[in-house]
Amino acid sequence: MTRPRPTMGGTLALDCEGLAKAVQRDRTVNAWLALARRHDLRVITSAATLVEVAHPRVNHAALAWTLSRLIVEPVTEPIARRATTLLSRAGLHGHKHAIDAMFAATVLATSGRATVLTSDPDDLLALCGDQVTVIKV
Repeated sequence: MTRPRPTMGGTLALDCEGLAKAVQRDRTVNAWLALARRHDLRVITSAATLVEVAHPRVNHAALAWTLSRLIVEPVTEPIARRATTLLSRAGLHGHKHAIDAMFAATVLATSGRATVLTSDPDDLLALCGDQVTVIKV
């Protein structure tokens, strides 16, 4: 297990895989969540990510408990507009990357430095550039 490096202040953001692994009590993601609590970081996800993480085999009780411990940011019109701009700049199509773009726009709207836990660092780096720290989980 790689030991997480703290990003003092700011936000820890969970994309679909980050949230799924938090629900499953993954050791690495749990270490990041503990670090976030110790350093009083906001832990967020996008409301769009909830749609992506939901499937018939998800443990709904564990998902509800996990969501109760973080902030689910809404997808507002300004977030959607920024997501379309991010897609355009990255040369990506909304049909395949819409949820990632909404998640990226949500993360970029936070104050302070953000760290993202994701299984797809390439897409998030294309959307966010060097404005966030992207960690593969």
